[in-house]
Amino acid sequence: MASLLGVLFDGLAYGMLLFLVSVGLSVTLGLMNFVNLAHGAFAMLGGYVCVALMQRWGVPFLAALPAAFIAAAVAGVILERVLYRRFYRRSHLDQVLVTIGLVFMAIAVATWAFGSQQQPLRLPSTLAGQWSLFGVDLNVYRCFLLVVGASLAVVLTFVLERTRFGAAVRASVDDARVAEALGIRVALVFQLTFAVGCGLAGLGGALGVEVLGLDPTFPLKYIVYFLLVVAVGGTGSVKGPLFAALLLGVADVAGKYYLPQVGAFILYAIMVLLLIVRPQGLVARA
Repeated sequence: MASLLGVLFDGLAYGMLLFLVSVGLSVTLGLMNFVNLAHGAFAMLGGYVCVALMQRWGVPFLAALPAAFIAAAVAGVILERVLYRRFYRRSHLDQVLVTIGLVFMAIAVATWAFGSQQQPLRLPSTLAGQWSLFGVDLNVYRCFLLVVGASLAVVLTFVLERTRFGAAVRASVDDARVAEALGIRVALVFQLTFAVGCGLAGLGGALGVEVLGLDPTFPLKYIVYFLLVVAVGGTGSVKGPLFAALLLGVADVAGKYYLPQVGAFILYAIMVLLLIVRPQGLVARA
């Protein structure tokens, strides 16, 4: 029983981390209908900003997290104005080609700037160690990830469903011309939405260094996981990717623990079954 609870806890924590990194892609893909395969590059940027601030300037981990968000958001704003805006009305194939090209450019830049090795990250003492609960050892940092992910899900759901900005985003996506006629600055709304999506990727990347690792191949290594979360959960919502990430996280950890010889087959099998049953995703946007 203790082993089962431990696997469940690790799976939920891993799934929450996948949600933290992937939710920004759900925002840009679901709300803006833009296929941004360079999403992992923004996550990698956040991770490197966090590591550099801590290693070179002694910035505390918790203080480096907002910097990772801001750095990725600023990079998103710049690319949105210079490049991405030109592809909003282009085909998804064009969007895929340009963003996957950005991925390889980001890998080259990261290799040149930081080398090809894994980047170490030293957590503060408050987030290190384990707690023992009912005979189960709970990693403190994974508990922290669960709290941060749950809090972020609540905030994003409230912003997208209960605020004027969320209504403006949905209106801009549904009919940009009508939204502009009603006084909504569609270009600014898209820019802010894209910045938030990229910033969330950067934050997730910084939080994921300890669990996922960080090297220049990060955007390619985990792009399938990000797409799985969005595809299974459904685009344009927060709840869908959250449920999908937790489910896939538990399935991945349990499969590797109990059936290591099968590898990732269980994860992809669950994905296929879910997409057959719910092709629109677990929680589809109305």
